[in-house]
Amino acid sequence: MPHYVVLHGKPETRRNYLLLPSCRITGIECPFLVTTTVANYWHEAWENARSGGDVPVQSQYIGLGINSQSARQLNQLHIHMAGVRASTQRRLQDLESSGRVALQPSQWGDTQYQAAVTGADGSGDRTYRILRLDALTQNLFDLLNLYVVRRFGLDMAGQTLIVVPKMTATGFARAFYVLNSDSSLHDGTNTCDHLLVYS
Repeated sequence: MPHYVVLHGKPETRRNYLLLPSCRITGIECPFLVTTTVANYWHEAWENARSGGDVPVQSQYIGLGINSQSARQLNQLHIHMAGVRASTQRRLQDLESSGRVALQPSQWGDTQYQAAVTGADGSGDRTYRILRLDALTQNLFDLLNLYVVRRFGLDMAGQTLIVVPKMTATGFARAFYVLNSDSSLHDGTNTCDHLLVYS
């Protein structure tokens, strides 16, 4: 039996879905998310949203995101499955090419791996901590808690987390950019809404 459900987001479009655990988890701040028994909801979201998945997001570039406690509207964990702009994909690849993307989770919070990414028209740039992973096999909530939240004495409830699969001209490049931000960063944000495209 699946441990999650996928629902339409609002507005209801073919590039706006939500993955919700079928058990009660309030949000990113829930201590259960950093335990070894929690399901890998990020992997499940990607497997559903990708081309050929059960609920494919109709966008060339896909983004998965979760908001902070203050920025969300539901007190039930949900991962947004939506599109991202081509400019976002290009920016992340350019940052990787110039050595501005952390390749190890332990480096995630280092200053040289923080960079501005332009959001929706008129919303300006926001600063994100950027990590590259080759697979979504690790618990992203645990990595965030260990290498960013605890390291810098931050509050898990204030974090936003965004996953952008790396895409090239030949398709999925078998890598994921994992972005984190919060209000402690200069020009930081606690919402994934600046990067995701819902309509």
